[in-house]
Amino acid sequence: MSSNHIIEEKKQGQALVTEINNNNKKKLFIESYGCQMNLNDSEIVASILSKEGYNTTQILEEADMVLVNTCSIREKAEQTVRKRLQKYNSVKKINPEMKIGVLGCMAERLKSKFLEEEKMVNMVVGPDAYRDLPNLVKTVEDGKDAVNVILSKEETYADISPVRLNSNGVTAFVSITRGCDNMCTFCVVPFTRGRERSRDPKSIIDEVKDLWENGFKEVTLLGQNVDSYLWYGGGLKKDFDKASEIARATAIDFAKLLELVALAEPKMRIRFATSNPQDMSLDVIRSMAKYDNICKYIHLPVQTGSTRMLERMNRQHTRKEYLELIDNIRNIIPDCAISQDMIAGFSGETEEDHQETLSLMEHVKYDFGFMFAYSERPGTPAAKRMEDDVPLEIKKRRLADIIALQQKHGLYRMEQFVGKTVEVLIEGNSKKSDLHWKGRNSQNAMVVFPKGNEKIGDLVNVKVNDCTSATLIGSRL
Repeated sequence: MSSNHIIEEKKQGQALVTEINNNNKKKLFIESYGCQMNLNDSEIVASILSKEGYNTTQILEEADMVLVNTCSIREKAEQTVRKRLQKYNSVKKINPEMKIGVLGCMAERLKSKFLEEEKMVNMVVGPDAYRDLPNLVKTVEDGKDAVNVILSKEETYADISPVRLNSNGVTAFVSITRGCDNMCTFCVVPFTRGRERSRDPKSIIDEVKDLWENGFKEVTLLGQNVDSYLWYGGGLKKDFDKASEIARATAIDFAKLLELVALAEPKMRIRFATSNPQDMSLDVIRSMAKYDNICKYIHLPVQTGSTRMLERMNRQHTRKEYLELIDNIRNIIPDCAISQDMIAGFSGETEEDHQETLSLMEHVKYDFGFMFAYSERPGTPAAKRMEDDVPLEIKKRRLADIIALQQKHGLYRMEQFVGKTVEVLIEGNSKKSDLHWKGRNSQNAMVVFPKGNEKIGDLVNVKVNDCTSATLIGSRL
C-alpha cells in the first residue's frame, strides 16, 4: 500500500530525461532507485556525461549507455535492481554495443563482485567517484570493464551544476551534505556513502539563486542528516574541534544555513530532508518559524518507540528525548506537519517494544509515514553482532499494525485542513484529471482543485472542501 501518507517501499525506479544538446550524438538511459539523494546524484551524473557527448533518453532500446543508480538500504531494493539488470541485458542481446553500469550505494557495497559474479555490467561506480566517469566510460567504450568505488573525505560536487532531469520546472533538489557519521546499527549508508562532510554555503546559495532565475519556485535541501550540516571552511565534521579558533567562531550550522537561504531568495519555498532527532536543534525550529518561505514540514525518523530498541539501533536518543523534541516543534510551530520512518521487527524486538511504537505514534499522530519490515543488510553492525530473530510473519503483522495506525492518523491530520484556506504551489496536472491542478501546501499535503487561469509554478489560495487519507480536495478562491 502506498500513498502520499503511507509508503511501504519504493515500487519502481525513475527513468530520467533532460533537454537535448544537439552536439551530443550518444544516448544515455539512467534510472534511479532509493532516496532523493540518488535522484540528485543522477542529475550530477547526467551533467558530467553531457560534456562527454551523451544526451539522456527515456527509450531503453536506443541507449548506448544504460546506468542504474542503486540503493542498498533494504534487501528488496537490491532485488529490484537485479531484475532491472536482467531487463537491460535482454535488450543488450538485440543491441550488443550497449554498455551497462551500476552507480551508487549498491555499487559501493558490492564493488567488483558485480563484474566477477553478476556478469551483467561493464562498469561499477561508487557515489564519490562520479568525476571519474569520463575515464571510466572511455575504458568501457574501448571494450574493457571499469570500476571506481573509492570513498572520499572531501567530495561534495559543489562546483557541478546538476542537469534537472525529468523536471517539472517548479521544484528541485539541492544537496548540502554527503555521507553520514551516525552509525545506526541497521544502516548501510555510512559504509556506502562514507563520512559526513558539508558543502560550501556560498555554492548552495548560488545554486538556489540560479534555480530561482530559471523559474523554479521550491528547493529541497538534501542530506543523509541535514541537521549535522557544519561549514567551517571544509573538512569532515568529526575534525571540527581541530579547526582554528577563527574557523570555529565563524562556522555555519544548519539553522544559520536555513536562514541564509531563506534571505537569499525570500519568495523561494524551502524544504529539507532528512533530519536526525539527536541533531535537530531548537535554533532550526526557530528559523523555520521566523521565515514564511521555509515550509512547515519536518521528516523526523524515529524507527521505533522503544528506548531499549533505540539503544540497540544506536540512535543516540531516548523515547523521552524524541517526544520532548516533538513537543517543542508543536509549541514553536503549531501547524507543522511531521512524518516518520518506522522499522517493524528489528533484532530483539518484543511485543512490548512494538506496543511502545504504537503508543508513540498515538502521541505524535504523524501526518505521513514511511514504514518497513526490517531486512538485515550485510556489513552493518546489526548483521555482524545481532540475530535477525523476529519471524517474518510477526514482522508483517507488526508492520500492518503500524500502517493501519498511520492511515488513521494521516486521515485525522488531513481532516484538520477541511474548511480552511491553504496556499498551494501548482506542480502540474492532477493524475486523475487534466481539468484539475495538483500541488502541495506548506505542510507537504497534496492538494487537487479545478483549473482556472493559473499556470504551473503559481502560488494559489485554495479552500479545502474535502479530503481523503492522501489528498486535499479544494476550490480556488
